[in-house]
Amino acid sequence: MDIKKLVQQMSLEEKASLCSGEDFWHTKAIERLGIPHMMVSDGPHGLRKQDLKADHLGMNESIKAVCFPAGCAMAASFDRELIGRVGETIGNECQAEGLGVVLGPAMNIKRSPLCGRNFEYFSEDPYLAGELAASHINGVQKRHVGTSPKHFLANSQEHRRMSSDSRMDERTMREIYLAAFETAVKKAKPWTVMCSYNKINGIYASEHHQVLTEILRDEWGFDGFVVSDWGAVNDRVKGVQAGLDLEMPASGGINDEKIVKAVRDGVLEESVVDLAAERILNIVYQYVENREEHAVWEKEADHAFAREAAAECMVLLKNERGILPLDKAERVTFIGEFAKHPRYQGGGSSHINSFKVESAMDAAKGYDISYVQGYDLARDVVDEALINEAVQAAKHTWVAVIFAGLPDSYESEGYDRSHMHLPKGQEELIRRVAQVNRNTVVVLHNGSPVEMPWAEDVGAILEVYLGGQAVGAATMDVLFGVKNPCGRLPETFPLKLEDNPSYLYYPGEGDVTEYREGVFVGYRYYDKKKMQVLYPFGHGLSYTQFTYSGLRLSADSMRDTENLTVSVDVQNTGNLFGKEVVQLYVAPQTTGVLRPDKELKGFEKVALRPGQKTTVTFTLDKRAFAYWNTEIHDWYVQEGEYGILIGKSSRDIVCRGIVQVHSTRAIPKHYDENSLFGDLLEDAEAKKVLEPYWDKISTALGGGADASDAAKEAISEEMTLAMLRYMPLRGLRSFGGDSVTEEELQHMIALLNER
Repeated sequence: MDIKKLVQQMSLEEKASLCSGEDFWHTKAIERLGIPHMMVSDGPHGLRKQDLKADHLGMNESIKAVCFPAGCAMAASFDRELIGRVGETIGNECQAEGLGVVLGPAMNIKRSPLCGRNFEYFSEDPYLAGELAASHINGVQKRHVGTSPKHFLANSQEHRRMSSDSRMDERTMREIYLAAFETAVKKAKPWTVMCSYNKINGIYASEHHQVLTEILRDEWGFDGFVVSDWGAVNDRVKGVQAGLDLEMPASGGINDEKIVKAVRDGVLEESVVDLAAERILNIVYQYVENREEHAVWEKEADHAFAREAAAECMVLLKNERGILPLDKAERVTFIGEFAKHPRYQGGGSSHINSFKVESAMDAAKGYDISYVQGYDLARDVVDEALINEAVQAAKHTWVAVIFAGLPDSYESEGYDRSHMHLPKGQEELIRRVAQVNRNTVVVLHNGSPVEMPWAEDVGAILEVYLGGQAVGAATMDVLFGVKNPCGRLPETFPLKLEDNPSYLYYPGEGDVTEYREGVFVGYRYYDKKKMQVLYPFGHGLSYTQFTYSGLRLSADSMRDTENLTVSVDVQNTGNLFGKEVVQLYVAPQTTGVLRPDKELKGFEKVALRPGQKTTVTFTLDKRAFAYWNTEIHDWYVQEGEYGILIGKSSRDIVCRGIVQVHSTRAIPKHYDENSLFGDLLEDAEAKKVLEPYWDKISTALGGGADASDAAKEAISEEMTLAMLRYMPLRGLRSFGGDSVTEEELQHMIALLNER
């Protein structure tokens, strides 16, 4: 299809009409030219296709579908291949249902545990979020269905989400909040990108030319269309100018007329509207021309895959005395409503109308398992009758498994959490049961970290997150050792909410939220402060053991234009088949720039039989060592040593190496009278310029040429350096009398800036 030629045949009104939806879920069709519409659907962990009355908050009925693990759980898999398979399965479902774009993945950074939509998001770490998002996108688009990574940009809270202003410095935006989207765009080339509701440094995301055009398109090479989050348009004409192609949902023609008027009034170039129409039609026809009319959606097969995926995502946080896996021959008591009615997804636009849900009790047939309710999900109170019943049952069982977590009302699109606690009734239930049975296991259903004042009292904790419609059966697989847990935390679990780096500034005042913690989000903050946490980023246990050895670096010295190859041997030294997540962190040893102690720059998941050994290899390029330098507005590698750390988590580092990295790019420097001697002496070239003046500088620091000999002798070279460190060049004029003349000072500055 010749899209440019097609657009040339369209009237201005027709082109403008393409820039908004036909209704809630369709792009516009233009019958005169045979242009079809295309349907989109909420995602990202399943289809929420609405055939009749539509909404964007999950309140109205959608088709029966398969709910896969939510983003919080999928990220815990640390498994690119698995996430790609889930994406491909969803892509096939889209083909079977005639859907051109599935809205997702959701990939905003988990700045605070309170964000009500964290259950949809991947991680507090932009490298992990970007890699997993790219895998999901590639999987979906392999089936010729588009994706729409969201919400671009800095949408890390639900509080006032349609009017809030996310304010941050350039480096924070680049290193944390843009980086994940950059990886997804460059590695997976999504068909569309969804812009967010909020403002970014005072400008609505839907009108932000720098973000939507200069960065997304010009820098990263994005060539699809940008779609608004539903209702995110403020000024439609400014949006088109900034690079917002498609407004969703339909505006009833109001904003189409504004686009036409702006062109007729000379406010908006018609070529800009042409380009938006071309971008939209390119995607519509990319789907239409690759439509798989006979795609088959086998829901039962997808349910079985959802069970497999959920087991891969579960994180064993604690396992004292090897309580898990459970013995099928032993008597076990399940406690808690989530054992019968699991919470497996969050609320809002991603809410799936599951065709079936499999609970732990559904999957418990053939096991010696009894059940007691323990708490009332409908009431956030301590129910003494239910707790006493659970305590009595726990006294007479080998293992008590408490299914706990956050109710639907605690986590949803549209509002944030106000605390990190479990419901009071659940916390008291866990405490009391653990008092009478040391073999108490807690299974957690939640989309974001919770405080665990009872963690020391229980024997084992299994984090299942929001694991999709088959989470109950998958939990049974892990509890009883059919599957070996292999998930890792994609976020830090702090001891308490107040420990979180954004605590003082989240969610902000009025419509303003300041990202004052800067680049120190999640483990970057906790590890820098060496702060005690409940469970660190990357943590997760197994029923087997893994040992690491033989760390090898391809070089001990390199230029920043070269790649470094890192290899390490991993062996399963236990008795069971298992999977290990090998994590690579880079630790700058340089000074002068405030940076995290370490940052995740590589991960691989490997499957090993007992005794089996394998070599895991990583390749690190310039970006693995770089930070965003605001003087040159680009990525920059500081000269110096960098630690290469292999870990089981950000806190459990098992192998260490060092590489010297040489920078090939000089940062232009300008010196004046207020430049400090300490900064000059750290610049090798500047130091050479100062050397001929060193005697005069020393004389100046000693009180000038008229100072006594005793005073001059008292000024050692070490003292000179110490005194000089924080002195500006103009200090020579203040303290040196006529030791350094004004002409000599200006000549010195001129020489410093000649280089």
